[in-house]
Amino acid sequence: ALTVRFITRRFIGDYDPTLEMIYRHVAVIDGEMVHFEILDTAGQEEDSLQIEEKIKWGDGFAVVYSVTDRCSFDEVMRLCFLINHLHASPKRSGATEQPPVVIVGNKKDLQFDRMVSTEDGENLSKALKIPFYEIS
Repeated sequence: ALTVRFITRRFIGDYDPTLEMIYRHVAVIDGEMVHFEILDTAGQEEDSLQIEEKIKWGDGFAVVYSVTDRCSFDEVMRLCFLINHLHASPKRSGATEQPPVVIVGNKKDLQFDRMVSTEDGENLSKALKIPFYEIS
């Protein structure tokens, strides 16, 4: 839903969150045309090699968790560590610095179902030195 919202500027409530999709999009950012290829993994990877290949594919990352799902929040640190580790590898051609990463807490409108506090997200963000946003 987050990716579709970015591309279409509309919220689509009816979609299959378990489907992996690649979206292509062009946007003007700071006066420049930027071509995006966005891999929405849907968080269904069970094999660590699958996760590693997808991380190697990316040039920037939004690590998204649901504020209503503590397990998804608990995965954030592991994913950020993997991103850092895999992109620091000398095998990665042309990589001289870490890719941009943000932590995103989604579903902040579901206050009554919240299992992860805003403070939890902020504290993790500070510990990892990665920007943090909470959205709905």
